[in-house]
Order: sequence, then structure tokens, then C-alpha cells
Amino acid sequence: MPAIVIATLNAKYIHASLGLRCLLANMDTHGGAGLRERTQLREFVIQQRPAQIVEDLLALKPQVIGLGVYIWNVLETTQVVRLLKALRPDIRLVLGGPEVSHETGEQEICRLADHVITGWGDVSFPKLCRALLDGPQPLMKVIAGEQPALSELALPYGDYTDDDLAKRLLYVEASRGCPFKCEFCLSALDKTAWAFELDRFMAEMARLYERGARNFKFVDRTFNLKVDFSVRILQFFLDRMTGDDGRVQAAPELFVHFEVVPDSLHERLKALIAQFPAGSLQFEVGIQSFNPEVQQRISRRQDNLKTAENLRWLVSQSQAHVHADLIFGLPGETLASFAEGFDRLHALAPHEIQFGILKRLRGTPIARHSADFAMVYDPQPPYTILQNSTVDFATLQRIQRFARYWDMLANSGRFGQTMRLLLTPGSAFGHFLNFSDWLWQTTGKTHEFALEKLVDLLHEHLTAVRGLEGDAVRAALLLDYRASGARGRPHCLAELLGVERTALPAAGVKPRAERQGRHVQQAHRSDIQKAAAAA
Repeated sequence: MPAIVIATLNAKYIHASLGLRCLLANMDTHGGAGLRERTQLREFVIQQRPAQIVEDLLALKPQVIGLGVYIWNVLETTQVVRLLKALRPDIRLVLGGPEVSHETGEQEICRLADHVITGWGDVSFPKLCRALLDGPQPLMKVIAGEQPALSELALPYGDYTDDDLAKRLLYVEASRGCPFKCEFCLSALDKTAWAFELDRFMAEMARLYERGARNFKFVDRTFNLKVDFSVRILQFFLDRMTGDDGRVQAAPELFVHFEVVPDSLHERLKALIAQFPAGSLQFEVGIQSFNPEVQQRISRRQDNLKTAENLRWLVSQSQAHVHADLIFGLPGETLASFAEGFDRLHALAPHEIQFGILKRLRGTPIARHSADFAMVYDPQPPYTILQNSTVDFATLQRIQRFARYWDMLANSGRFGQTMRLLLTPGSAFGHFLNFSDWLWQTTGKTHEFALEKLVDLLHEHLTAVRGLEGDAVRAALLLDYRASGARGRPHCLAELLGVERTALPAAGVKPRAERQGRHVQQAHRSDIQKAAAAA
């Protein structure tokens, strides 16, 4: 039985915890020989019952349990800690992670725990475990994590299992930290960005690839700032999609996700990006706001013209999937100014616009604006903004629904033809906000819409509310519905689908097993891409 168990609750199974594997890799390096073999890593998901998680943990009979705590799992992890302390108060509970690295005195979970490590845990957690097992016993409950040179850390990639490689999204980091000071982000507290030694890192990537890894998410905040590093990493993946004849595969298994700084895209990077085939490369591009006053207020440096130019190039000159982020609720941003920025971004045609609502992450400098802009946040995680001096509560609720519906319709990719009708002419934001308000008033729902119901609702809105010509609306909806592969019959398309299916020759139907197999592969690929974008 392990003396130490390190565990966390992931949002979904498809996410594999990089943080836990960093701890495991460094148990011997910084805790002394033999500590790693006394440590076991366990991962759960937030959908599991706390009692089930506790049962699994206690069955291992550990002396120390370390738990990774994040904004998405703090409520569930608090329940786990309550049960552990009630059942086995003798087990030493150690917490770490961004959610407990700040404002520790205000959190129930920190009061219940025996120790809390703030900041980096790679060195401090193994040292603490050695002391808890062999003495001398630590005097401090809250321990500031040591931040060593990256060369002193053991890399974690050998601790991804074969099952992880086959079924999950692998998180990797070529660097830590961020040189920028955007006040809504915890990375604003970093002094700079630190890069791992590149030869060492690339050797680990090569080993992962040789073992069968094909889905990589880089968690680096500023992947494209150090051009020489970025070029070498991109070339590594491009080489593995290139055959002996020098041609890049048209449908590669490989998928790589990067977060990029939007106003910095060197020509050397463009030359490589342009060679990646469709489906292999995904970029998360943080725009957040196009409002210069808001950008300055939150200490965000961004060249808006260069950002637009780079986005336009990525969409038109590469096959990368571009996922652009906006944040609603920043101090001083109005509904009108946000709408202007949204329309500007939409005109650049990224494949997805991730519409986020401002959250007050613990420790972030955004808190300094709370009084001046009457910022009111939900006291429960994820601490979403409820209202401020420029946007009232009712408007925030409308925007929350907008964000949900936008994901369901625009970001899902299921309504490409119909969205062109819905969002034009004029303001895309204005059209979709009107649709969002109408959809809420009509249904009172934000979830659990069947695809066929969405088709009929879109038809009703576009024809009855917007007054668009019925044949054009049905033609767009038919193209989208047919492309989805669905086999139902929305009311508005019943006649068209009936005629189409009557005319379909039986010989054109693929065997059921073949269709199902292809669907499973496509669904897994889609899950990987969505997980990379959401995490």
C-alpha cells in the first residue's frame, strides 16, 4: 500500500493532470530516494460522488493524501476533504494548486487541511512528504512553494500511461510563467516566462510520440514569443506528418494545440504554420477586448491592428483551427463597446469565438477595480461577475444565455449555412442577442435542446421574427442538417427530407458497422479538440 496518494478531480476523464505527474516525477529528486515508490497517483472526475472518491482513497490506506485544487473542482474537493477528516483525522491532508495559493485564510478547505502549499509544488511537496513520514514534523501549516531553476526539475512525461496516450489529451509545457500583466489572469503575478532546456524537452516529446502519443496540448501562455523555440517545436510535429516522399499527410492522426500571443506572428512561424494540414493544428488566440481604454485599465498590452492582421492571415492563409477568446464584464466595458469588439472579431472569421464571462480568480490584480467600478462577483466558484457600474445584473444574465446559445449554435459548427442568415446584415452581435432573448422567452431553456428542435426554432425565428424568405431559410437548414448526419425529421424540413430519402438508392448506404466506427473516431477527435479549447 502507498504511504502517499496524490489525487485530483478533473473536469472530465479526457483531461490528464500534468500537475500530479510533475509531483510524482520529482518525489525522489526532491524528497529523497525511495519516496516515489511509496507514492501513488489517482485521478477522479467531478461528476463522481464524494463518498465514492473517499472510499477509493481510504482503501489505499495512505498516511498522506495530496490534493490538487482548482477553480473547477474546489467545491467537490471540499466535500471530499470534509469526509476524509471526519472518517480518518489521522491522515495528513496536503492541498496545492492555484485555487488555494491565495486567500487561504478565507477558505473552508484550507481550514480543514493539515498543510497548504502555495505556488509551485514540485520541490516543496516531496520535501513536506518526507518530513511528514520520517520527521522532523513541519511547524508551518501554509508553506510557500519553492521555485527552483527549471533545470533542477525532473520532467513528468514518462508518467503518462499507455492508456493516457491512447484515450486522453496530454498536457505538456515548454515554458512556465508569462511576461504580461493582464489583471484578470493569475499569470499576471509571474515576473517573467521561463523556458525548459529545449533539447531535453524535445527528447521527451520524441519519446511520447514513439510510444503512440498523438494529442498534445501546450499549456505555455506565450508559445510564440520565443521564435527559435516555437520554430523548432512546430518543425518537430510537421516532420512527423511528412512522408518519405516529402509530402505532408492530408489526414494526419496528430493534433497539437497552442495558446498564442495575437499580435506577434513572425514570418518564420507563418511559413511553418501554412504547411500543417487541416485538423492537425489548433490555436487559442486571446483577444479578450478590442477596447483600448479597457486594455489599458487592465494592464493588457495589445496591438489591435497587428492582432487583426495576424488573425486574418491565420484564417485565410493556413488550415489551423482558430479559437479566439473574448471576455465580457471587464471594468469599464459597456454592452455597446463589447458589441463593437465582438463584431470586429466576427468579421475576421475565426472558426470559434469563445465567449467568456469575467471571473475573479483568487489572487488576481483585477480585484483592485472592485470599488471604482462596483464589481460584484458570485461568492461561489467560479466567481463570475454579476454586475458592475456599466453592466447591470439583468444584462449579465442576458449575456450568460448568449454565451450558452453561441456555443450551442455557432461554435458547434452544426449551423454554418444558417448562421450566415442569422448574423447578417449589420451587427452579428445585435442579431444574435435578439435571437438569444427570443429563444429564452420562447423556451425558458438554455440546455437540453434536441438538434431537430433547434432546427425548427431557427426556422421560426428567421421566418416569423426576422421575416426572411422561407425557401432560403429551409435550404440553409437542410444543408446544415444533412451535413450533421442526423436521421431525424424536423417539422420545417419534413417535406424536403421525405422527398430526398425516397430518392436515395439503397446501394449508397454504408454498412452500419462502418458508419458507427467512423462516427466513434470522429467523435473522439472532436472531444479532443473541444477539451483542448476548454481547458
